Amino acid sequence: MAGVDREITLRFLAEPADVNFGGKVHGGAVMKWIDLAAYAGAAGWSGKYCITVYAGGIRFVKPIHVGNIVEVSAKVIYTGTSSMHLGIDVKAGDPKEPERHLTTHCIVIMVAVDDDGKPTSVPEWIPETEDDIRLRDSALRLMDMRKRIGAEMEAHVKPAL
Repeated sequence: MAGVDREITLRFLAEPADVNFGGKVHGGAVMKWIDLAAYAGAAGWSGKYCITVYAGGIRFVKPIHVGNIVEVSAKVIYTGTSSMHLGIDVKAGDPKEPERHLTTHCIVIMVAVDDDGKPTSVPEWIPETEDDIRLRDSALRLMDMRKRIGAEMEAHVKPAL
């Protein structure tokens, strides 16, 4: 049911096929997992098909090793008319131990779309706790920063006349 579950965690084992030349899990594999969790979280919140429109602030804090249990958590931290901002945490550790360490964190923005691929409305998420308000306010500040960065980037995209 839409507008009920704002958080989801995907769990799996890091496989040998996920390894990079340095022997750790490849950053691209982690980014794929982030996108999967963001989709599952956004689709679960909205009850609709969703597309990724932004992934940013990706911080690779610690490496993930082959054989680690990986937990990718997505949590809705802000909703617009058709968009959902999700905070993503990736944690990993030895499956024989209960402890998981933060390895990666980022923000992903998903947009719900209808059958024609047009943005469609999502249920509003209203923060209730102090932590939820802090997360929502952070999402709003990041939106403002992205607008300013986007304006700066125009100089790199458009040739000077």
